[in-house]
Amino acid sequence: MSLQDFLPLFTGLLRILSSMLQFGGILVLVYWSSRRLSFYLNPLRKLPYPPGPPPRDFISGNARDLPSDHLWITLTAWAQKYGNVMHLKVFNMGMIVLSSREDAIELMEKRSHNYSDRPSVPMINLMGWDFGTGFKPYGSTWHAHRRLMQQMFKPASSLAYRPVQTEKVHDLLVGLLDSPEDFLTHIKTLSTATIMAIIYGYKVAPKHDEFQVLAEKALEAVCESAYPGTALVNILPFLSIVPAWFPGAGFQRFAQWSKGMVNRLINVPYEYVLTGLAAGTATPCLVASLVENCKTEEDHTLLREWAASGYAAGADTVSIGFPSILASSHSALSPYQTTSALGTFIYAMATHPVVQKKAQEELDRVVGTDRLPNFDDEPYLPYIQAICREVGRWRPVTPLCIFHTSNSDDVYNGCYIPAGTTIVPNIWGMTRDPTKYKGPEEFNPDRFLNADNELNDDEVTYAFGFGRRATYGYSDATILSTFDIRPPKNAAGMDISLADVKYSGGLVSHIAPFECNIMPRSSKSKQLVIDISDSK
Repeated sequence: MSLQDFLPLFTGLLRILSSMLQFGGILVLVYWSSRRLSFYLNPLRKLPYPPGPPPRDFISGNARDLPSDHLWITLTAWAQKYGNVMHLKVFNMGMIVLSSREDAIELMEKRSHNYSDRPSVPMINLMGWDFGTGFKPYGSTWHAHRRLMQQMFKPASSLAYRPVQTEKVHDLLVGLLDSPEDFLTHIKTLSTATIMAIIYGYKVAPKHDEFQVLAEKALEAVCESAYPGTALVNILPFLSIVPAWFPGAGFQRFAQWSKGMVNRLINVPYEYVLTGLAAGTATPCLVASLVENCKTEEDHTLLREWAASGYAAGADTVSIGFPSILASSHSALSPYQTTSALGTFIYAMATHPVVQKKAQEELDRVVGTDRLPNFDDEPYLPYIQAICREVGRWRPVTPLCIFHTSNSDDVYNGCYIPAGTTIVPNIWGMTRDPTKYKGPEEFNPDRFLNADNELNDDEVTYAFGFGRRATYGYSDATILSTFDIRPPKNAAGMDISLADVKYSGGLVSHIAPFECNIMPRSSKSKQLVIDISDSK
C-alpha cells in the first residue's frame, strides 16, 4: 500500500482530534467561566483580605520580596508592621501568615476541620516525600497514619520505650567521654538510634552507619526543598512535567536522586524487619508487632510508609524527653529536630555558665552524685524543664510549621480567607512576641518559672508544632549531671566567643558546627560513665 492509501485515514483522525480539541476547549472555557462567576458572586469576596505588604506586581505578587532562606525573619518583621494575621500573594498562591499563638490556635485547632489539609508542594512530590504523614493531604490515608501514631505513641505505650531511651542516652554519655569533640555526631547517633530501635528494632552503629548516612542525606534534601519559594517548580507547578534531560531542569535530576534515597528509606528497614521475622531473629519493635495485622499489599504499604513517617516525618515525640511520648502529625523530621534541639542546648550551656551552674545545683540536690537521673526525677527538676522550654522558644527547630491549607471559604476577624489559601504558622514570630516574652532574644529559662520556683502554664508546645510535644529533658539532665560544657579556649587560654554561630535556613533550622569543651564534672561522674561503658 502506498502513502496515498493512508491519507483518508490520517485526514479522518485529524478531524476527530480537531473536534476533541474544540470540545475540550469549550469545556475548559465553561469550567473557567463558572469558576470566575462563582468567585465574583461570592458574597464573602466583598470582605477584605487580611492586611499585608503590597505586591510588587500583578503577576509575581510578593514573591520577589521573599528570601530563599530564613524566611521567618522577614515574615516576623512584616508582622510587626501589618499585624499577626497577614496576607501575601505569591504568583497565583494566596498565603495567610499567623504570627501569634492565639490566632494559630483559633484557626488550626478550633477550626481544624477547615485547616487540616496540606498544600501540594510539587518538589516534595517529585522527590518522593509525599508518603510522609506530615505531607499527606487530609483524607483516609492521613487518618490511618494518625490512628497508628495515636495508638503506638499514647502515654501508656510510651513507658515501654523508656529502656531504649535510657540505653541510647547512656551511649551518648560514653561517646562524649571518649571523643567530646565529636559531640554533634554523637547527638545525631542518639536521635537516629533511638527512633530506629523503637520502630524497626535496628541497632545503629556508633559511627558511619549506612542507614543513618542515607537518612541524613534524604532529610537534608527535603529540609531545603519544602517551602514554596525554595524551588521554582513550587511556584510554577507546570514545570513538574519538564523532563530531567531538558536544559535548566536540574531540579528534576535532583528530585530523581532524592527519590532513589527515599525509596530505600521506606523499604530497606522494613525489609530488615521482615527478614528478621522470617529467620526468627527479629528484635521486638513497632513494625514487628504490627506487621502480623497486614493481610493485603495495601496494608503493607500503609505500614511501610507509616513506619518511615515515624522515623522521618512523624514521631518527633520519641526523642529523649521526660514527659510521655505523644504523637502529632504536625511534625517535621524528628531526628533532625532532636539533633537541632540538643545542639542548641549544648550551645546555650556553653554560652550561659550561670544557667548551667543553677541547673547542676538542682540536679545535685535532687539526684545526688552517686547515680544518673531517671524519668522518675522529672517532677522534681523544674529548672531543667524550664531550660527545655527555653531551648524550644529561643531557637525553635521548625521556625515555620509545615504549611496547611483551607478547605473552604472562611471569615476571621472580619477578613476573607478563600478556600485553597496556604496557611503559614510563623513559630519564630510567636516566640518573639515582646508582650509575652521580655527580651525575646535572650536565653532566660526563668521566664517559665513563677515566684515559687514552679513551672508556669506556658509549655511552649507551639514551638514544636501545634499539638502536644515531649521535651528533651532526660538527655539534658543526664548530660549536665555528668559533664561541664564550656566555650573553647584560644592559645592564650582565653574563652573564644561563640556569638557568631549560625543556624540553617530550611524547613528545620539546625545549628552549624561549633567547638566547645565538654569534660567530666568530677572523678565520680567520670566513673559513672566508665561503669556504663564497662557494662556493655
